[in-house]
Amino acid sequence: MPTPERHDTRTCNAALTRAFQFLGKRWTGVLLASLTDGPASFTELKRAVVGISDSVLSDRLSDLTQTGLAQRVVHEGPPVTIVYSLTTAGEALLPAMKELGDWASVNLPEQSPCT
Repeated sequence: MPTPERHDTRTCNAALTRAFQFLGKRWTGVLLASLTDGPASFTELKRAVVGISDSVLSDRLSDLTQTGLAQRVVHEGPPVTIVYSLTTAGEALLPAMKELGDWASVNLPEQSPCT
């Protein structure tokens, strides 16, 4: 009698893997959270995210706009200003981010990542 094939219940969740590969990049989640209060300029985001370099901020904002979580809007001035804001897809992520923040405040040791 043949041995029944074992089924491994620990399979990779491809969607969750993609989400963490993207959101797990340093500063990505923090930038998303910084946009929850509304549109912000590059300079405002730079001030809000202490420790981020200009080049990384530029890269992460490009990532967020390319994936459709944020949008970049140019206001023709003078002076010309560029602001970033969450798209509908970005806003749809906010409840999950709030839950994650609530979980972290209860389950992870307190540190001061924002200073």
